Amino acid sequence: MRFTRASLYALHAVAYMATQDGEEPTPSHVIADKRSISERFLLKVLKPLVSAQVLASVKGPNGGYRLAKPANEITMLEVLEAVDGPIRGLAPLSGEKKNGNLNTRLESICKESADQIRKHLGSVKISQLVGKRGK
Repeated sequence: MRFTRASLYALHAVAYMATQDGEEPTPSHVIADKRSISERFLLKVLKPLVSAQVLASVKGPNGGYRLAKPANEITMLEVLEAVDGPIRGLAPLSGEKKNGNLNTRLESICKESADQIRKHLGSVKISQLVGKRGK
């Protein structure tokens, strides 16, 4: 499995926010600075995380972003799929009739693999990534 740049930035941003104490929102420029991410690109990554209710956006002069729920309730799967879409297993030639039996088997293997990845990522909580217990 390979992470996209967007998914890595999303994981870094969410992990950073999980290490912050309290309910105070963190401005995007602070996250960008602390994680060495372009703020412009980071903002594009944060938007789908808000839409997926992983993050909450707080408007105003003291605004920013914060976790929408505790870090032990947010999974890596939620973060990755919010940014990159659903993890799927597709064999590149699955639509072709030539060698149909083999392509059908390959498609099945790809789907099973994707299901295993989804299951594993769904079991990894952000709190585990940052070493926090119960938060």
